[in-house]
Order: sequence, then C-alpha cells, then structure tokens
Amino acid sequence: METPVCTESAAAADLPFDVFARACPSRETLEHVTGRWGSLTVGALYDGARRFNELRRRVDGVSEKMLSQTLHALERDGIVHREAQPTNPPRVDYELTPLGREIAERLLSLIHFVEGSMTPVLAARQSYDEARGGR
Repeated sequence: METPVCTESAAAADLPFDVFARACPSRETLEHVTGRWGSLTVGALYDGARRFNELRRRVDGVSEKMLSQTLHALERDGIVHREAQPTNPPRVDYELTPLGREIAERLLSLIHFVEGSMTPVLAARQSYDEARGGR
C-alpha cells in the first residue's frame, strides 16, 4: 500500500494531489464541498445567484453562523463568488464560479441518486433496526 505524500510544498512543485494524505490541501476542499452544509449550499446555488437569506431559506435547518462560515470557506476555495452591491441597505449575492458549477453538477448527480434510492435505503434501515431489537 502506497503512503500518500501530498503536502502544500509538494503541490507547489506540481506533484499530484492526494486527498488521502493528511496534509494535502485537497482534503480540506473536499470537506468543504461534501460536508452537510457545503454540499447543500453548492446544490442550492446551482440554479443561480441567491442572496444570503434566500440561501438560508433554501438550505433548511442551517444556522446563520454555519451558512456564513460555509460561504466563506467555499469563497476561499474559489467555488462561490460573493458580490457586494453598493446599495442602501447593502445587497450581497452569492453565485457559483465555473469551478463551483462543475462541482455542483457532480454533487447534484449524487444527490439525485440518493433521493431516488430512498425506498431500498428505508427498507434496509427497517430491517437493520428490527434485527437489533428496534431503535
């Protein structure tokens, strides 16, 4: 078994990124994109730009603080673009960058697959719970 070797200095030297390596920066980006709030935020922005509160309503259950942190991380990674309009009151729109759109397409494919697979998933859960004396 190969030991992952990706580090930020290796990345700067054009060595391949390896998400399985603890120090590889790709791991952090993967966490931002596939975490609960990151994946839902990226998916919610696929249809177009949204203001913060629109996004918060769309991503049901996310707190203001978590959405703000998620958007900052995604913006830092170049996945989300933040556009502040010089109006009173200030207006801020969030939208996916071209990289963010590519990521969203892949995420939405997985999301739709999961949604379409819920009947066997729920049956498996019920079977699992019954075999272990209920939940």
